[in-house]
Amino acid sequence: MTQDNANTFTSKRAPQAVGAFPHAKRVGDLLFLSGMGPRKRDRKDIPGVTLDAQGNISAYDIEIQCRAVFDNVHTVLEDAGAKWTDIVDVTVFLTNMKNDFPTFNKLYAEYFAGSDKPNPTRTTVEVNCLPTPIAIELKVIAAMNSKN
Repeated sequence: MTQDNANTFTSKRAPQAVGAFPHAKRVGDLLFLSGMGPRKRDRKDIPGVTLDAQGNISAYDIEIQCRAVFDNVHTVLEDAGAKWTDIVDVTVFLTNMKNDFPTFNKLYAEYFAGSDKPNPTRTTVEVNCLPTPIAIELKVIAAMNSKN
């Protein structure tokens, strides 16, 4: 993880940003992660996504995408000096709430099971598209103590 300034972080392991923004920014004890999708660093294919010849989604596996997103969030948190259990708020963007929410909700409970504190607050919204051909994106806020 590099620090662009004292409070801005860019991970060398997480997928490259699709715009002019860092992976995370710390303000006081709060760490704000930019939206995280399932893409992997230095790869053109997207886990769980099949594209047609025009680059449109022809099929996708929401479970594979969810697991890749959670892995990316974990990587950025770790590289910025935070832990999964530091997450206090999650905003979820799904492109198909009706079909994908049950799977996402099951996996979310799995990833936060056994947490040593209550699960973070969460808001889940449906959007008609995301900046790349993906079906899920997470926006995360973590609370870091002064030791992190």
